[in-house]
Amino acid sequence: TAGYFDCVELNSSFYRIPSAGMAGSWLERISSDPDFMMTVKAFSRFTHDRILDDSLVKEFTVIFEPLRSAGRLGALLFQFPWSFRNLKDSRRHLMEIGKLFRDYPIVAELRHGSWNSKDSFRLLKDYGFTLCSIDQPMIGDSMPPSTRVTNRELGYIRLHGRNRRDWFRKDAGRDQRYDYLYSEKEIREWSSRAAELSGKVDRLFIITNNHFRGQALVNALQMKSLMENRKLDIPPPLRREYPVLEKISLPPSGQQKLPGFS
Repeated sequence: TAGYFDCVELNSSFYRIPSAGMAGSWLERISSDPDFMMTVKAFSRFTHDRILDDSLVKEFTVIFEPLRSAGRLGALLFQFPWSFRNLKDSRRHLMEIGKLFRDYPIVAELRHGSWNSKDSFRLLKDYGFTLCSIDQPMIGDSMPPSTRVTNRELGYIRLHGRNRRDWFRKDAGRDQRYDYLYSEKEIREWSSRAAELSGKVDRLFIITNNHFRGQALVNALQMKSLMENRKLDIPPPLRREYPVLEKISLPPSGQQKLPGFS
């Protein structure tokens, strides 16, 4: 993605801690673009299993220290499940994360609507968290989109799609759950929200997570075109698969494929 965007969110770190040396490999791949940043999804043991023992935290942070030292680590994203609700134990867990990772730019993705309160926002601010503004299917007590700022140094948006049918379906796989293509109208609404948020923070990351069949790339390119008010160099294979991109596409430049991270 380095040829088309200026950031990427590392997702594999949610499932396992990467091997030693991987950060050096990533730095090498993005060395030609001094403005390219990486954001990192925190290990699920921290967020879903709520395990924060010192050895595990150290193992995780050591891996990503080269990114941080090089100024390429945009954020550590702590994505909590919908079941993580605004209860005493949950608040205590957030505070502990804030203490352990106080030297890092940290983002909290809170999916349950019980966190949508002034007290919650104050807690996030006090412990150095950026509140992640999310788009998800609005079902029951889901957290709504927000332009609330809890850390003026950093803003973070994640667009998951609005697949109501599969979002909470127990037998739905990851691809099914995130199978959603935002309409031009929906992306335009989010670009307005992003512009508002951008005016309140020093740096804003926008991540599209509706990754099935390349839909995240489509919507990310549409968002970038709107935010920068210009047409973009878009890979021909993606244009052919999604004709809606013709509206924002420059004439073909010879690039035939998207570079990627393995």
